[in-house]
Amino acid sequence: MATLLMVESWLHSTGRCLPPIIRRLGHDYVLVTKDPGLYPPGPGGDPHPVLGFAGEVVVADTNDDDAVCAAAREIAGRRRVDGVLTTCDYYLGTVATVARLLGLPGAPPDVMRRATQKHLVRVALDEAGLPNPAFAVAADWNHARAAADRIGMPVIAKPVDLNAGTAVERIRDEAALKDAFWCVNGVESNTRGQPLRRLLLVEEELSGEEVSVEALTFEGATTIIGITDKSVTAPPACVEAGHMFPARLAPRVARQVEAFAADALDAIGFTHGLSHIEIMITADGPRLIEVNPRQAGGYIFDLVHLVTGTHPLQMLVELALGRMPDLSGASEPGLSSALVPARQAPAASAAVVFVMSPRDGVLERVSGVESLDADPRVLRWEIPTPAAARRPRDNDAYLGHIVTVDPAGPAARARAEAVVGALRLHFRDGDVVRPLGVALGSAYAGVPAGDHAGH
Repeated sequence: MATLLMVESWLHSTGRCLPPIIRRLGHDYVLVTKDPGLYPPGPGGDPHPVLGFAGEVVVADTNDDDAVCAAAREIAGRRRVDGVLTTCDYYLGTVATVARLLGLPGAPPDVMRRATQKHLVRVALDEAGLPNPAFAVAADWNHARAAADRIGMPVIAKPVDLNAGTAVERIRDEAALKDAFWCVNGVESNTRGQPLRRLLLVEEELSGEEVSVEALTFEGATTIIGITDKSVTAPPACVEAGHMFPARLAPRVARQVEAFAADALDAIGFTHGLSHIEIMITADGPRLIEVNPRQAGGYIFDLVHLVTGTHPLQMLVELALGRMPDLSGASEPGLSSALVPARQAPAASAAVVFVMSPRDGVLERVSGVESLDADPRVLRWEIPTPAAARRPRDNDAYLGHIVTVDPAGPAARARAEAVVGALRLHFRDGDVVRPLGVALGSAYAGVPAGDHAGH
């Protein structure tokens, strides 16, 4: 049995799934957190999995690397520590620092910090000679306006150091740019209390088909796990509405995308870990949207597991322990995640579509869910009610999700979108609306042709 240090975690998705997987693999972990209260109990009073499965909980200021390193030394002084990991983007650099301190497997800290700063990734691609959209970083309003004038409207504006689609906007005019700049400039810390750079990244808009490449890198060599397609909401916010694995791409295009993803990782010096590389397939070839130096979120890890038989969160554990993961599809017996039941055979495709509201308000109930349990292609659904609903500006607008499979072909996403389209949202004020629509088979629901926004 190995012992891992877990430095914080996301609350949902990967945060709920990883802890039982660590236990099923026969390992233990010590949670290092600034506040156990960050991980609330479930509706039935059961402890959050991050706390419930931890062999030990150590409280330290996880926003201070020196404090985390001191805690890590203390833990390592009284018990063996075999690896360090997190599912939370905001602590990837800290995990790399602790791994180096303890002589454990991990990416170089400077590389991980570069990889989590969007503007530094853009600079690295330029330095490597890779094709890159025009971009600029603005610390004040005059620089933001000058950058947009130079690049040409419309542009994509985003903070350099947030995630989950937060504050990513398609900007058409100066008024919208001003709103975007002051939104980013006015937020001093992220949801975990860490100070933000308060810099606005202004980028040339990319048009095409957006996909993500799921990959792992071990001892400097990158292996592509597969390519995921996605649906997004209409601008100005560009929120991910759903995913399907594997993406439906011509083999030649898939090879180009995979090669470009590997080149992007090389450009930033990435040598160890999982990665989720967002790419726009333009008329001129693949272009980078963002590098995420961690496992995919949005339940993509479940989709990969359903299709390939291998589990990205098991890969995360193996990489933390310094082992090359087994990609043969032979996961540990009974390793199915807490959210995905064991299956007899891999699906040909798997999809997730998120339920979102076209309006703000209090959602009382959802009709149409009665038929979901009887649908053999609906593997899982979650839409808790009552709930506070709001129009999507980032991934926190998700009200729930539906996971579907197609045992024989590439129709999983079409089925998921059809199922979501048949639901109705009932609000406390009596209004009844359809969930935010996603057109069947379209990767860009609600976005006019030629108006596809990368983020």
